[in-house]
Amino acid sequence: MIRFDCHAHVYERLLPVSGARYVPSATAPLADWLSRQRAAGLSGGVIVQVSFLGTDNSQLVDALAGLDRRLFSGIAVTALDVDESALQALAAAGVTGLRWNLVQGADLPDPSDPVVQRLAAMLRALGMHLEIQLESPKLAGYLPALGQLAVPVVIDHLGLPRATAEREPWIDALESLPSRERVFVKISAPYRAERDPRAHIDRLLTLLPGDRFVWGSDWPHTRHESRAEYRGLLAEAADRIDDAAAARTLYGLAVA
Repeated sequence: MIRFDCHAHVYERLLPVSGARYVPSATAPLADWLSRQRAAGLSGGVIVQVSFLGTDNSQLVDALAGLDRRLFSGIAVTALDVDESALQALAAAGVTGLRWNLVQGADLPDPSDPVVQRLAAMLRALGMHLEIQLESPKLAGYLPALGQLAVPVVIDHLGLPRATAEREPWIDALESLPSRERVFVKISAPYRAERDPRAHIDRLLTLLPGDRFVWGSDWPHTRHESRAEYRGLLAEAADRIDDAAAARTLYGLAVA
């Protein structure tokens, strides 16, 4: 059963940072997202900082301010050397994790770097997690190193599949891990994969228990608006997983 939309972007103003790879032509109002949630029979969800706003999380914090903390959470983007006080302020505002958007050749943070280790320690102290968006071939090589951080890691958008499920690089890497206890997967954005990801979900469910998955709409589906739908993969996920445990563990969400 799916109760929450654990991946959506909300922005009332288009204020891109310098060098943004993509800037949408329209806003994504909070009211619109909430309306779609209700129509889908969902109880709440997670607002993820959109990449074109960089580390300016002010719109995310503003959106969370008017929402029930039992049903809504946020994922922020910060510099690796973020001040502890700034991270604590985000946590107080309802942020429960940080996103590393590492696609399109972005530099991969070195988990052994003291700066990254310091960040991981702060995340652990605050009960936060990391969300990783990275193409499958690169994720395959990066996944084992992420274990050094000792924080829950959410693999965004099913790991952006590139190959058949039987030969998907990052899933092969997952299977080879000595421990998978901190790995979670977000079932979302099938249109961002190069293949239909349903077979990948099948394989992932042989490697991880069903309570290690969450579903996300990826609303407003930037760059894929014409062929995406809010409920994409929702029916597929609803029949296979139960998001109650993962939503509570990662985001502190629970339906009364």
